[in-house]
Amino acid sequence: MGEPRAIICLPTYEERENLEPMVAAIHAQLPAAEILVVDDNSPDGTGVLADQLATRDISLHVLHRPGKQGLGRAYLAAFAWALERRYDLVLEMDADFSHDPRHLPSILRAARDADVVLGSRYVPGGRTVDWGLARKLVSRGGSLYARTILGLRVRDLTGGFKCFRREVLEAVDLPSVASTGYAFQIELTFRAIRLGFRVVEVPIVFADRRVGRSKMSRGIVAEAMRNVWAMRFSPFGRGAAAARRPTRGPATPGPATPGPRPSRA
Repeated sequence: MGEPRAIICLPTYEERENLEPMVAAIHAQLPAAEILVVDDNSPDGTGVLADQLATRDISLHVLHRPGKQGLGRAYLAAFAWALERRYDLVLEMDADFSHDPRHLPSILRAARDADVVLGSRYVPGGRTVDWGLARKLVSRGGSLYARTILGLRVRDLTGGFKCFRREVLEAVDLPSVASTGYAFQIELTFRAIRLGFRVVEVPIVFADRRVGRSKMSRGIVAEAMRNVWAMRFSPFGRGAAAARRPTRGPATPGPATPGPRPSRA
C-alpha cells in the first residue's frame, strides 16, 4: 500500500496577511502536502489571494463560501469536500500560526496507529505561550468542564489541530453536528470516542496568532457550555451510538500519548 492521501483544511476569515506564509510553512514541513483553503468571503480579500496562490500551486485548493457562518460550518464544508474526493486523512488547523506547521509530521506519524489525532496543549511536552492568566483559565477550565460532563479522559478537548481518518468522518453523522463555534471540536471528538474509534493526543506548542484579531468571543464560550450538556443527552451520549461502532475491531479511547498498536494490513 502507498502513503495515505492527506488534505490539510485551513478555514479563513480575514487571514490575508497570514495565508501565504502559512502555505509556505506547511510545504516546508510537508513538501507534497495538499491544502484546502475554506474562505468565508473575507472582506480583506483572503479568498482572492487564495485563488491567486492556487494558480501557481497545484496542491492548493480553494473552497469559497458566501459568508461567515462559524468555524464548525466551515469545517463541515471542508470535510464534505475531502470525503467526496476520497482523501484517507483529513487534517484541520488554524491559518493564523497559533497551530505551528512543524507539528504536522508528528501528527501524521501518530495517525498510522490511531483514528483521530489531537494536537494537545495539555499532555507532557505540550504548552501555550504568550497567554494571559484569564485565557489559560478559560481554556483549561473549558476542557475540564467538558471532560467532566462527558466522562472523557482526553486532556485537550477544545483544541482544533487534528487529524481524522476518513472512516471517522463517515461514521460520526456530520450533517447532525449542531455546534458552530469551538464546541464543534468537542462534539466531533466525543462522537468518535463514543463510536469506539481510537483517539490519541500528541504534544504541541500553541502560540497566539501572529497577525490579526482572535475570533474567540463570549458567545462562542456560552455555546460550548450549553452544547456540552446537549451532547451528554444526545443519542451518542446515551449510548445509542454504540450500536453503530465500526466492525473492524475494538479500540480504546486515549491514551494521552500514542502507544504501540498493531499496524493495519
